[in-house]
Amino acid sequence: MSNPNAVAKRFAVIGHPVAHSLSPRIHAAFGRQTGIPLEYTAIDAAPEDFDAALAAFAAEGGVGANVTLPHKEHAASICNHLTERARRAGAVNTLVRTATGWDGDNTDGAGLVRDLTERHSRDLRGRKVLLIGAGGAARGVAPTLLEAGIASLYIVNRTASRVDALADALGDPQRVHPRYFDDIGALGNFDLIINATSAARGGGLPPLPSTLLAPRCDAVDLSYGEVAIPFLAWARASGAHLVIDGLGMLVEQAAESFQRWHGVRPYTDEVYAALRERDDSLITAD
Repeated sequence: MSNPNAVAKRFAVIGHPVAHSLSPRIHAAFGRQTGIPLEYTAIDAAPEDFDAALAAFAAEGGVGANVTLPHKEHAASICNHLTERARRAGAVNTLVRTATGWDGDNTDGAGLVRDLTERHSRDLRGRKVLLIGAGGAARGVAPTLLEAGIASLYIVNRTASRVDALADALGDPQRVHPRYFDDIGALGNFDLIINATSAARGGGLPPLPSTLLAPRCDAVDLSYGEVAIPFLAWARASGAHLVIDGLGMLVEQAAESFQRWHGVRPYTDEVYAALRERDDSLITAD
């Protein structure tokens, strides 16, 4: 039962841009479902303004925040303490206020794995996986994919140093293979391909050969809405078995964050279904 006299605690999502974020709607729905009063807003902060925006939020009583593009890696650097999954990722999407500052967690990977294994009934064990991108989104999901039992993780990115840094952070040289876009045609085929880049924001994906797809290969874009269209269209045209966008992951990582803050895990299916009904108007901002 909810307490009618409870004070609504303050939460936010911080990103740039962030106006179209679905996170306020998702957390409001979780609050209604669980009877927990909360206030959850979106804060637009350019990279140079992130620290000041977070400090102002804390000064106004903020107790928890989600962090989205382009701040996930910087957010990890300002935390007093990181969970093991956030430390391995070198990226944070969930901040928890403490008496001395902020603790950081990363729920992205858990959100992705829960979406794939429970909503879409995929078995990740033993799979050969291609991860496109090495930024904050890729960093968030890579550790949890390894924990889920995949056989190997090939990471490709335009910038070689970022691939190498992520591979080093993951600390699993037997399974993690850093590669570069120039190599992509020589990597063989994969059981699961994940697009963790925001390339479509900048005007297009790098060319991807259809030979990357093994029979019954699944393809996932961590984005949703318009931004995900180019990769998902390529995957369908290339014969992917299952083509999945990032909306389910978004709802599941939000549920993980909600549980960190409130100690209660909300049900996600109803919230996911309500957002999916508005599919044609979704714009990635989380």
